[in-house]
Amino acid sequence: MALIFNIQRFSVNDGPGIRTNVFFKGCPLNCLWCHNPESKSTKPDLGFIASKCIGCGHCLTQCPGHCHTMENGEHVIDRSKCLACRACERFCAGALEIMGREMTVDEVLGEVMKDEIFYKTSNGGMTVSGGEPMIQFPFITELLRAAKEKGLTCCMETCGFAAWARFEEIMPYVDLFLYDIKETDPARHREYTGADNALILENLRKLDGAGAKTVLRCPIIPGLNDRADHFAAVAHLADSLKNVQGIDVEPYHPLGKTKCENLGRDYPLADLSFPDKAQIQAWIGEIAAQTRVPVRQG
Repeated sequence: MALIFNIQRFSVNDGPGIRTNVFFKGCPLNCLWCHNPESKSTKPDLGFIASKCIGCGHCLTQCPGHCHTMENGEHVIDRSKCLACRACERFCAGALEIMGREMTVDEVLGEVMKDEIFYKTSNGGMTVSGGEPMIQFPFITELLRAAKEKGLTCCMETCGFAAWARFEEIMPYVDLFLYDIKETDPARHREYTGADNALILENLRKLDGAGAKTVLRCPIIPGLNDRADHFAAVAHLADSLKNVQGIDVEPYHPLGKTKCENLGRDYPLADLSFPDKAQIQAWIGEIAAQTRVPVRQG
């Protein structure tokens, strides 16, 4: 069994063709700009959209953990008491959601195979993402192996922060690694994500040396890593790889802000907003001018 928080069908931005993305719970990093904060924990999370609450009070009476209360007309949640039993979710009009559901390989693959006809006509398939898929490694290995037996192309979106032995074992089942390069400066990488980037870069080079195909996925966050030295380092890194297929520039977006609010968490970059198109094109142009590798907006 694995803990899945979303299965997104008909995706066209996470590998070639039409794909189904399987999102796994758990991540070893803690990026300031994370747009999937519900993926960080390896346990289910309780989400609450206040604007959808109709004040019916069913959650107060149905929750065995008594984590829901009404205080001065406001719905208050003590998530430390949540048992992830889904009782409140079942009786809610749509404001409450337990994020993370245990699924078997057959259940996940059953969902993925619903769009088999589209994969065949577009060279698409399945992409595993997160969070970090390597957190649930035994399951991921079994799932990818089963998907390959079905004839699917398989992509993995990864932050690269895992033991090399895991990449080495899983490599035969992955057609393309969508490999995050969040920051090239080691000190800044630790500041922005909570971990050093040495292991990440080491794994990337080993994958490349073993013949694995990669796309470098580079989130660009205004005021943090939108620097000339970072762009030059990304270009240099790409040119040092033999099997890199491209660089995806991923502009910051504030989706994580709303999600954090729904999870009852603070969002560190609450004042940031979308960069405009001109700025995004300037970032792409600056990197593209320094590398032989194709650069596009991801």
